[in-house]
Amino acid sequence: MRIGNYKVTSLVTSRFSLDGGSMFGIIPKSMWEKKIAPDDDNRIPLVTRSLLIRGNGKIILVDTGNGDKWDSKMKAILDTDPSVVNIQASLGELSVKPDEITDVICSHLHFDHAGGNTSLNGETVIPTFPNAKYWLQKSNWDWANSPTEKDKGSYRLENWEVLAENEMFTFLDGEEEFIAGIQIRITHGHTPGQMHPLLSDGETTLFFGNDLFPTQLHFRIPCIMAFDNKPLKTLEEKKSVLNQAADENWIIVLPHDGKTEAVRLKRDGDKYAIEQIELDGGEQ
Repeated sequence: MRIGNYKVTSLVTSRFSLDGGSMFGIIPKSMWEKKIAPDDDNRIPLVTRSLLIRGNGKIILVDTGNGDKWDSKMKAILDTDPSVVNIQASLGELSVKPDEITDVICSHLHFDHAGGNTSLNGETVIPTFPNAKYWLQKSNWDWANSPTEKDKGSYRLENWEVLAENEMFTFLDGEEEFIAGIQIRITHGHTPGQMHPLLSDGETTLFFGNDLFPTQLHFRIPCIMAFDNKPLKTLEEKKSVLNQAADENWIIVLPHDGKTEAVRLKRDGDKYAIEQIELDGGEQ
């Protein structure tokens, strides 16, 4: 999909599973399991989906997925196999090499969005994208380095320590336009300083849903993940974005939905009808 001077492509960087109850919060299992079946451990299948944005002399990644730095115990818990799907291979299918990436937009530093920031070279953790500038909200950096007992398991130092040591981060404060043609929206309910890149050329607007809308099932307002630190804040943020997205015909990219890459929304009474989109293939 072309938006202004940019070509935008989505890519799946890992497949994994998380507990269904955690993903759907207060929504009863008897309701959500009709839409997505859990396994024997109550886990539902998910992906990590990144954006590749090319243009204006830049090759930009939005998020890097789970990465490959998992031991056998965590691979079993997350039901993931980086040897099958990983960010380097997914970029390779698009003929993009890791050292060609100029910028990485880190929506936030949870492991399933920032795990691919770094990789293993033997037993040494190295930057996956050695020539990239990594962009992050300062508020999320501060939180990631001093999380609460509730969410410290989602923030893993190995995903950013070597980047900080090599001064590869550039910190942002608020909704400034930091790369020409790419704006951001900030939400705080899931975790402080979560960034949602927003691209628009006046005709097409694309919004990275991130963990505000991890799957299309999360367009239902009360469907808020148990991972969110401030669920009532998330609720208000969802309503605000959904209203604007429906009014302005936005495309919303879904980072964890294994079946649906992106959608447009249309109002249907007090709900939203969903029209599926493929960024490279148009509307379905």
